[in-house]
Amino acid sequence: MTELLVVYHSKTGGSRQMAEAAATSARDEVKTVVKTAHDARPDDLLASDGYIFCAPENLAAIAGVMKDFFDRCYYPLLGKIEGRPYAQMVCAGSDGENAARQTARIATGWRLKEVQAPLIICTHAQTPEQILAEKTISDEDLARCRELGSAMGAGLAMKVF
Repeated sequence: MTELLVVYHSKTGGSRQMAEAAATSARDEVKTVVKTAHDARPDDLLASDGYIFCAPENLAAIAGVMKDFFDRCYYPLLGKIEGRPYAQMVCAGSDGENAARQTARIATGWRLKEVQAPLIICTHAQTPEQILAEKTISDEDLARCRELGSAMGAGLAMKVF
């Protein structure tokens, strides 16, 4: 059975909401497994046919826990998951572009196939209080996450990637 793996990190809830929205829609199409970046292992990626990576941007970079996930999995998977499709989502306070570039660079090293442009959801959190506060992603933005998940699931199910 075709399987999609959604790997995410979230400290204030924004990325978690985004990942859950994408996974819920993907489940209509394919088996979908959701793992936190802390819990995801190389075997989880080997068992899956495609990926959605979702993380917050912290200090203009991907969150450290997500970077740790990539650090732990990169070399054990090198040469083993080439050509598999992926998409990514970033929960950003202002920009998100650099975090998206970092993930794309790692995916390029794995020779993954980007099948959708990065989805960056901006919360506009700029003060320390806003940055550290629990996030609520808007219904409109969650719909965009569901669309990404549905498209990933459908593409995997139809084997178009």
